[in-house]
Amino acid sequence: MTSDRFRRLSARMAICALTGFSSGMPFFVLQQLVPAWLTEAGVDLAIVGGMSLVALPYTWKFVWSPVLDRYAPPALGRRRGWALAVQVGLLLALASLGALDPTTGVMGVAAVAGLVALFSASQDVVLDAYRRELLPDEELGLGNAWFVNAYRLSSLVPGSLALILADHLTWTAVHATVAAFMLVGIVTTWAMPEPRVPTPPRTLRDAVVDPFRAFVGRNGPRRTALVLAFMLLYKLGDSMAAALLTPFWLDLGYTMTEIGTVAKGAALWSAVVGAFVGGAVTMRVGIDRALWLFGFFQLGTLLAFAAHARVGADPLWLFGVVSLDHLGAGLSTAAFVAFIARETDRRYTATQLALLTSLVGVPRTLAGATTGLLVQATGWSSFFLLCAAFAIPGLALLPLVSPWRTNSATVRTES
Repeated sequence: MTSDRFRRLSARMAICALTGFSSGMPFFVLQQLVPAWLTEAGVDLAIVGGMSLVALPYTWKFVWSPVLDRYAPPALGRRRGWALAVQVGLLLALASLGALDPTTGVMGVAAVAGLVALFSASQDVVLDAYRRELLPDEELGLGNAWFVNAYRLSSLVPGSLALILADHLTWTAVHATVAAFMLVGIVTTWAMPEPRVPTPPRTLRDAVVDPFRAFVGRNGPRRTALVLAFMLLYKLGDSMAAALLTPFWLDLGYTMTEIGTVAKGAALWSAVVGAFVGGAVTMRVGIDRALWLFGFFQLGTLLAFAAHARVGADPLWLFGVVSLDHLGAGLSTAAFVAFIARETDRRYTATQLALLTSLVGVPRTLAGATTGLLVQATGWSSFFLLCAAFAIPGLALLPLVSPWRTNSATVRTES
């Protein structure tokens, strides 16, 4: 690799990492900081739990994504302009939380939190589209690995730093400090280049209809159905297993301390390593081969859970199985997200990515609703064997949607 090419690659990976941090931070404010703030203020737990409904924009972001594809703000371009607008909105909304008193104005908190979710989901739409347009196909795996790991790292701001500061500062100062971290995204957006892409849709109707028409036209009805089925099924077994891991550890006899230290420590290192290795390997061997390799690795981790259920509580088994699980999740996610991005059309990246990423979240939701009944009916070991069985249909679709090729990175580029 020449020095000039390496510099361009490094610059693209830096953009992926910095925008990943900007994308994740407001999400974790809603998931970690707001519940802690309300609980510390003595707000009823039922209200704290109900506050999770403010996250609905993340599920429905595909509804307004055509607007972001069709229209461009007056400055900076279509992607950078929208990104900067919502990031400034996020900075102001996050800071304004500090002006509210949750004991007397919880509805105001809910309204502002909902605004944060709306801006945050819109930022995700724009940055997902930008990343797809910025990266060549062969760099999608590595770029998404940098993005995802920075996304996770951003949780340290609202989930750790903010809570520590809350013991020494007022909540107004805490919220202002957290909001200031949005400057990472604002400065990055200002400095990064606007990607060169085909002409955007001419009308809003085109922005709504054409992405669906283009997706089906590009793939054909049969392959479209196969690709959508694959996206639903590829990580189904893994999603089922992940839904009840903490109850599984407790039923085996592990203490809360063991789960909080051994399991969480194993999860941290393996998820980060898995994402980076997954991205590097995907870049090296191509998206298609990576899906095969990591998919079967992921299947093996489900069999390891079944074996662990028979062995019982053992800290070494806990560390090993959790490490394998998060390593497999990191590996497969790097290739899978790259596959989803590759299947989109650069003319409609915002709409298609918003819709497809919402679609792949459906199995995770359904898994959480049904797995408890399966465990009660079968027991833990048989449950994890069932999870492995549910992973097989997705793997069986690989020869049809992502065959093992010599150079998968260049097969499905857009015309």
